[in-house]
Amino acid sequence: MAGSGFESLEQCLEKHLPLAELQEVKRLLYGKETRKLDLPGAALEAASRGDFELQGYAFEAAAEQQRRPRTVRVGLVQNRTPLPADTPVVKQVTALHRRMEAVVEVAAMCGVNIICFQEAWTMPFAFCTREKLPWTEFAESAEDGPTIKFCQELARKHGMVVVSPVLERDSDHGDVLWNTAVVVASSGAVLGKTRKNHIPRVGDFNESTYYMEGNLGHPVFQTQFGRIAVNICYGRHHPLNWLMYSINGAEIIFNPSATIGALSESLWPVEARNAAIANHCFTCAINRVGREHFPNEFTSGDGKKAGFPERAQIPRLEAWETGASGPTGLPVTGPGSCRPWAAPAHSPHTF
Repeated sequence: MAGSGFESLEQCLEKHLPLAELQEVKRLLYGKETRKLDLPGAALEAASRGDFELQGYAFEAAAEQQRRPRTVRVGLVQNRTPLPADTPVVKQVTALHRRMEAVVEVAAMCGVNIICFQEAWTMPFAFCTREKLPWTEFAESAEDGPTIKFCQELARKHGMVVVSPVLERDSDHGDVLWNTAVVVASSGAVLGKTRKNHIPRVGDFNESTYYMEGNLGHPVFQTQFGRIAVNICYGRHHPLNWLMYSINGAEIIFNPSATIGALSESLWPVEARNAAIANHCFTCAINRVGREHFPNEFTSGDGKKAGFPERAQIPRLEAWETGASGPTGLPVTGPGSCRPWAAPAHSPHTF
């Protein structure tokens, strides 16, 4: 568990280890060091004005004689909610749209081809409250809801594939709710959607209060820049979930999440990296950052106070920076966050 003032493992190592030892430790932890990208000055300045951190890294591949290299630039976004959780729903969604619009503008400056937001990015992650209202009011259509239309505009404007995880309201089937990710092509067309296959029921944290396991299987989407899939949050704990996306042809698997606690911190890099190695694909794991306060105290099914797994009270939601990656890379977030991981397929320099 990150203590007070602890920002990241990397910063701790850099602070306390001599350079030679630091390089060796990073080699053991990550493999071959990735190349840090020189991002446009205008993008860095825009990120600074927008109060989010921007970093980019490249995974190098061996040059081939018969095939030209295919470079895909992936943007991974970790955002915080800009308004308090008790702000009216429409104002919260509008503020998040405006903030993400600024982030995507910077990603476009960096030449990003595919961008993915975190799980349920248009709302506070309120599924721990067990309350119906106002949280279910954030749900919207995955075909033509306001957030999907917003993402279509972004995709058309920047020629960028947009992966947008939202709380879906399925009006064709009794307004059932789903935890969904919508994939929008660079043309602005909706390619389709995928739903969260595994729902956590851990201690008092039971997301099945709101939605159940997805019913769409393991779809893979053919985009202009490659075949992608979306393994939402808790699905990262299930190796066969990753496997099925790979079997279905995914070259890049995104893992948008909203996770907390020391348990997730230790599992986070292992799961994404192992999935890339085992399934011969790239994996891109993303978390949200910031601190979210809810008006009412959490309770469990018996009305008693709720505790998180291992009794950790949201220690991992103390990060303060929104993170956005540049071309193919890792966002850097604030203190105590779970960093996103982009792991290359079957490569000795996984990071």
